[in-house]
Amino acid sequence: MGDTVNSINNQIEKFKERELDLSCYDEAKLKEMLLDIGYYRLGFYCYYYFDKKANKFSKDIKISDIINLYYLDIDLKYLLLKYINRIEINFRTKLIYYVSMKYKENSRWYVDDTIMDAESIKVFKDNIYNDKFKQDNLTLKKHHINYPEDEYAPCWKVFEYLTFGTILTIFGNIKDQSVKQIISEKYGIKDLDKFFKLLHTVRLIRNICAHSGVLFDYSLPQSVSSIPQINYNKGDRNSLDTSIKVIGFFIETISSNRYIDFQDDIKNFFDKRKKDPVLSQVITDRIKYLD
Repeated sequence: MGDTVNSINNQIEKFKERELDLSCYDEAKLKEMLLDIGYYRLGFYCYYYFDKKANKFSKDIKISDIINLYYLDIDLKYLLLKYINRIEINFRTKLIYYVSMKYKENSRWYVDDTIMDAESIKVFKDNIYNDKFKQDNLTLKKHHINYPEDEYAPCWKVFEYLTFGTILTIFGNIKDQSVKQIISEKYGIKDLDKFFKLLHTVRLIRNICAHSGVLFDYSLPQSVSSIPQINYNKGDRNSLDTSIKVIGFFIETISSNRYIDFQDDIKNFFDKRKKDPVLSQVITDRIKYLD
């Protein structure tokens, strides 16, 4: 939408020039929403309804359609994050437990170059486990005050403060494939490469949800691995619906009751919004949710 700062009045005029129907809101409400959401951020959702060649919005599209799409995206991110957090905690716990059980005398195995890739340890030391990291996280701060001779704290203390991406990186850089295989099989997957790709899918969606990315039309850069436990709609293995099914797969391996909750939440979420014909088309064409 250009590099020039536009006043709220100019933003509204630009919508009018591009033939967007603003009649569903009075001017005060429209200004309130633009100051709340932001003209630039709303642009991420405008483009779906915008004809670039004609330089105007699609016929019969209203500003309320764009606002509704924005809130569909926001609400879906909140919903998925709730379940992704459960997956993240579960995987972190399994990683700590099964690797620590293998190396019972070494609670700091994550920085042991006989266990981990040496280059990954250097990156971890330089970029993550620094003085700021130890000071910013209370448990680690207390540990290093109480045990000043310790260069590192035990993994079960440290891993609580690591991002999901860092946790996956640590998992991937363990030299012993057999311990990674044990964890993979706890989720019912024998193929370690497929397991890692499924986890990476969860990570990608998690990052979009947590960092205000646009979710509704997200397409995975690589097709998700095919496994018998997941029935992808029409064989599509890149759509957002595919990612949702991957999240559901992990939830089901964690708790059958939570999986029922997940299925109900997803179905109710989309069924409610499908009553709006404009959103219904987005759900079918972009998200590719068909259930």
